[in-house]
Amino acid sequence: MTGERHGLGANGAPSHLFYQTRQRRPLVDRAEGIYIWAQDGRCFIDGSSGAMVVNIGHGNPVVLEAMRRQMEKATFAYRLHFENEASEALAAKTAEKTWPGMDKVFFVSGGSEAVESCLKMARQYAVATGQAGRTKVISRFPAYHGSTLGALAVTGYTALSAPFAAMMQEMPKIPAPTAYLDRDGLTMDQRGLRYADMLEAEILRQGPGSVLAFIMEPVGGASTGALVAPDSYYGRVREICDRHGVILIYDEVMSGAGRTGKFLAAEHWPARPDLIALSKGFGSGYVPLGAMVAPDRMVQPVLSAGGFLHGYTYAGNPLACAAGLAVLGEIERLDLVGNAARMGDLLKARLTGLMDRYPFIGDVRGKGLLLAAELVADRDTMQVLPKALNAHDRVVELAYERGLIIYSRRTRGGTEGDHFLVCPPMIVTAAQIDEIMTILTDTLDALAAELHLPVAA
Repeated sequence: MTGERHGLGANGAPSHLFYQTRQRRPLVDRAEGIYIWAQDGRCFIDGSSGAMVVNIGHGNPVVLEAMRRQMEKATFAYRLHFENEASEALAAKTAEKTWPGMDKVFFVSGGSEAVESCLKMARQYAVATGQAGRTKVISRFPAYHGSTLGALAVTGYTALSAPFAAMMQEMPKIPAPTAYLDRDGLTMDQRGLRYADMLEAEILRQGPGSVLAFIMEPVGGASTGALVAPDSYYGRVREICDRHGVILIYDEVMSGAGRTGKFLAAEHWPARPDLIALSKGFGSGYVPLGAMVAPDRMVQPVLSAGGFLHGYTYAGNPLACAAGLAVLGEIERLDLVGNAARMGDLLKARLTGLMDRYPFIGDVRGKGLLLAAELVADRDTMQVLPKALNAHDRVVELAYERGLIIYSRRTRGGTEGDHFLVCPPMIVTAAQIDEIMTILTDTLDALAAELHLPVAA
């Protein structure tokens, strides 16, 4: 039986692949640094690092050579049959880049798997320590934590979760700390405390003995457009979790591996999580790779109770770990965390400067090279643009036509609101930021003309 044909491929031939939508893109030819070339000769600036993945840029020769060396030795060794040097070395390097106590690493192949691993570790720790009644994981709305049913249950993004709600154990949500939208006369620190206190109120509503964990992105991803809470939020959340015995999980799938100007976004604040999910920039797109980072104080009770009842076929794959180890080495050798901080400040200033020309940019936010601009109908009230305009989609398409790849999503729970993310690889230079901004300005001019949005003289 032949596969069903789903339209024509980029070269005009019938395609047996099907993608998330009917929209098709050109065939990729090659990629180097921050640039990607299509087979038709067009060159694109990867202004979103894929989906905020390719932190060290495309085609890094050091990483490719490390992969070649590992391929000559072994590309696969099942973890129940063999240990391998690459995974041991990467685990040690990963633990070294966190803080004392975060000394155990469990490898996976992607962000959804990393989040699932954190959820299962939290649960098995509770069972192993006599807290079997803790089953609920509180998360935020909006938020995105992955596409598997477990990760989707803690995701707050209606457009993605609604079709599957009847199939999963949906978890309780509290509002994400969108303090930039509030018009309440409070200071930002007061707002941060107010949003954090919503967590305690939800824990009390659910029953403290039933709440297992709270999961959050320290710097938001696509669902909130690089949302950064007021500084006061992070410490108060930690205090609340400690008070009620709730495990604090940071989803650093997008914000980790240096993108925010620290190796982990958690490092921007004194408060620390109990578990960390990593992926995306951790392997930088060279291989599917992710990790859960956990403290020994949680891992040992689980191992003593019979072992971690969880795993994936490719967990700790030697080729993936060799690539990941080389990626971390390049982040250090090239000072890419420092460059993300420096170039992030420059890019954020340039994006903020666009607000003078485009009144429909309501907010620019983020840290390092995880940055977003929100599009609105009214900057004073932050009223959203009409849904039918599909502004978030149109800005991406207009940029793509001009050779710039950016990323976008809906800001208000996935159903309305618009933002776009500008998150180039961490190797980006000031001259390349000029290139990005030239195309982006032309894109926004085109968007304004097409959607009849105001532009300042």
